[in-house]
This record gives sequence, C-alpha cells and structure tokens, in this order.
Amino acid sequence: MDAIRMSHITKTFGTTVALSDVNLQIRAGEVHCLLGENGAGKSTLMNILYGLYQADSGAIEINEVPVEIPTPRMAQSLAIGMVHQHFMLVESMTVLQNIILGSEEGSFAIDYEACRERIEVLEQLYHFDFNLDSKVSQLSVGEMQRVEIFKAVYRGADIIILDEPTAVLTPQEVDVLFRILDDMRKQGKTIIFITHKLQETMRLSDRVTVLRSGYFVGTVETKDTNPEALATMMVGHEVDLVTNKGACCPGEPVLEIHDLKIFENSDHTIDITVRAGEIYGIAGVDGNGQQELERFIVGSARPKNGRVKLNGVDVTSCSVSKRKHLGLGIIPSDRHKDAILPDMSLIDNFLLGLQRNERFSSKGLVRHSALHAYADSMINAYSIKVSSTEQHISELSGGNQQKLVFSREVGMDPVLLVAAQPVRGLDIGAIDYIHNQLLKLRDRGQAILLISTELSEIMEMSDRIGVLYKGGIIAERNAEDFTKEELGLYMAGGK
Repeated sequence: MDAIRMSHITKTFGTTVALSDVNLQIRAGEVHCLLGENGAGKSTLMNILYGLYQADSGAIEINEVPVEIPTPRMAQSLAIGMVHQHFMLVESMTVLQNIILGSEEGSFAIDYEACRERIEVLEQLYHFDFNLDSKVSQLSVGEMQRVEIFKAVYRGADIIILDEPTAVLTPQEVDVLFRILDDMRKQGKTIIFITHKLQETMRLSDRVTVLRSGYFVGTVETKDTNPEALATMMVGHEVDLVTNKGACCPGEPVLEIHDLKIFENSDHTIDITVRAGEIYGIAGVDGNGQQELERFIVGSARPKNGRVKLNGVDVTSCSVSKRKHLGLGIIPSDRHKDAILPDMSLIDNFLLGLQRNERFSSKGLVRHSALHAYADSMINAYSIKVSSTEQHISELSGGNQQKLVFSREVGMDPVLLVAAQPVRGLDIGAIDYIHNQLLKLRDRGQAILLISTELSEIMEMSDRIGVLYKGGIIAERNAEDFTKEELGLYMAGGK
C-alpha cells in the first residue's frame, strides 16, 4: 500500500520554477530518502506535503485517498509530521512541556501525570530516553532533534518528514538517530528523509527518489544501486567520488594564532599554526565559534584578547584590506553576505575587495583593461559558465557564483587562503572541482585554513585537524591519526 502519492506537482516562485511535474510514490512502512543537491526542490516538495506551500498544480493522495492539504494543521490531522532543519522548541520550557505543547491533556488544567504516562509508554515502544524535567536549553543538538521527532510521534504522526536531519549532528548522534528511525520503521511508521549525503542514503533507506533542478529523475531500490550511480542521477553525469590527496610537505608558519578568545563567557582560547603547503582543517558542530574565528582571522571583527600573525606580521589590529595586501585570500562562509554583490555585474564582483590593488587601480581610477583581462582569464581557467562579464552575478548558479569567488581570491596568489564552508550548497561536480583546486594550491606551497561542519570533507581534505568546541581547540593532530569516531567524540566535547 502507498502511504503517499504526489502526482504532477508543479510549483513556481515568481519566474523561478522550483518543481516541474514531479511525481513521488512512497510505500507505507518504508524509509524513503529524497535525494538531491541544494536547490533541487526536495524541501519545497515536502513543504507542499506538509501544507506550508500550495502547489500550482498536481494532486496528493494519503493512504490512496485524494486529499487537499492547505495548512500544517490539516497535515497533522492526516497523521503527517515534519521535523525542520531549524528546531521549533521553546528552550526555556522543559522537555515534557515542549512535547505536549498544543496537545495537552486535561479538562480544566493540564494533567501532567497523564501526559507523562503516555510519553513513557511511547518512549518504551520506540526506545527513546528523555529526562522529561530537563530544560531544552540544557540539551545537546542531537537531544533537541530527538525531542522534535518524539513530538511528531506524540501527536499521532504515522508519516514523519525529516529535513536534512544530520546536518548538525556528530557521528555518534547520527548513529543514535538511525537506530531510532529503524525502530520506528519496525513499528510501521513511514519515514521521509531529505538529504544530499550519499552514504547516509545507502545506510538508512529502503528506496530513493532523486530530484535535480526541480525535476523528477527517478526512484530506485537502495539495494539495487550504489553511491556512484546515485551521484550520476543527482548531477546528470559521472562524478569521481574519491579525493586523491598525496602527502603534504609543510614549510614555514604562515598563520599563527595565539591565545585568541572567541567567546567572552568561555574560558577556552585558540592557539593554532597553519604552515605553507598544508591544509589545516577546523572540525566542529556548527555554533562552536567557526564564524567568529573566520571574522577574527580576516579582520571583519577585532578580538578582545589574543594575537593573529600573517607571515610573521602581527595583523590583529589591521583592516581586511591590509590583510589582503599581505597575502590573505578569503572564501567566506556566507558568500551572499560577504563575498558578492548580487545586483552588480560579474566584472564589478571580480573587483570586489581589490579596489585598492595596484594591479587594478591607479590614482583612484580603475584600470578597466587589466580588470577585464583578469576576469576573462579566471572565467576561462575555472570554467565559469557566463554569457558575458556584464551579466549580473545573481543570474549564475550557486556553483558558478562560488567558482567566481574562488577564482577571484586564488587568482591573486595568496599566501594564506581561508576557505570557510567552501562547498556548502554546491552539487557534487562543483564540490569535486573546488576540492581539487584546494589540493593544487596546497601542492604549490600555499597555506589553507579549511573551516567546515562536514566531517567527511575535513577528514578527506585536511593534513592536520583541530577540533573546535565552545570556542576552543580541544584536540589537534595529523588527520590520519584521527578516527571518525574519535573526531565525533571530541566534537561533542568528549575526551
């Protein structure tokens, strides 16, 4: 029996086609992965199923009965629950209060004992384990997510949608999540798992549906496929999933950070050294100081204590432009906010951050011929798909925008490249390209600081790894000396 049938779903936002004639069929009692790169339409399709969006056209059946789902409340009445990437918990309330919020029992007052008894029965059935009296603010990210999943179960959901549920989890928390989802499958629940991660798809799912750029590509049995085949479905051509990284030959220190305090209310400080010819990876669960560290290194924020040196020069109080003059290249974690001007042309974006560079400026005037020659050479070298340098950068795909930012920074031959979340939101082909370019830079003798919340990226790309937890580096060693499990433990604050 099919729990869900979505037929010929089309959804547009203005002139953007988010979904075009998409079909989805999900069997009752299966774990079904909805796979695709960011922007493929996965979340949009599930938001339609949950009543957050309305399709422009198409039909939905739940348990083979035609339905209309105009609101999330209607979805919940149809036994559909959804756990979003950003949790909807009230941190000042207890776990118990959050679980029952909106579904309280009792005639004139909340009957907490009755609620507690019902929760405990469900906990035993699905092998959850909560301290119901703990404040949500005291929980880890993984524990918060489990509360969100349990809320859906408590409200009677038989179909549960999980939107990129492992994005902020350590490997150990992923293991716990997958065990819970397997228990729920055994109890007859239908799980829809939105992801772009191939290994998780292979490990967890019964079947996989792949979307690409808003179009339905196909549905396959997981046992009949492999990561390479799924990657080809996702991007439309074959992709090499193996990163070929040779041994590094580190040279002199390029970036030196001493006693840098990221959070005012933390006792942790950061001491790291990044050498020429190596990739130093910063691992950690998002929210442990990655963005703050990025800003202190590039100069967009000033630390209250600690020192930052670039090629032996103390740049702690220097501006961003001064640091770039000394050889800093920056690929920021938020390219739309910090790396591009969406309403400006490609040529203007190639100039961004280089306005005072003598190569492109003379006595306050832009040397247009030099700028255009540079832009053309970078577009050709990095295979950036554009119609002309006067085209608005907002018209490019995310991958081509990132290639432009990457080429602009790398083309100036920096001594240090800070690459923060450099492949976030990119398809597999663009990820492979960026990673290979980073390795070429390393082999050319440049120093690279890689900041990423993707554990697989850190382990595959780094020569040395430092684990960032609550604003401090709590472990550091050569990449090959870490196991995935050890890294996950440190990322959660363990030893």
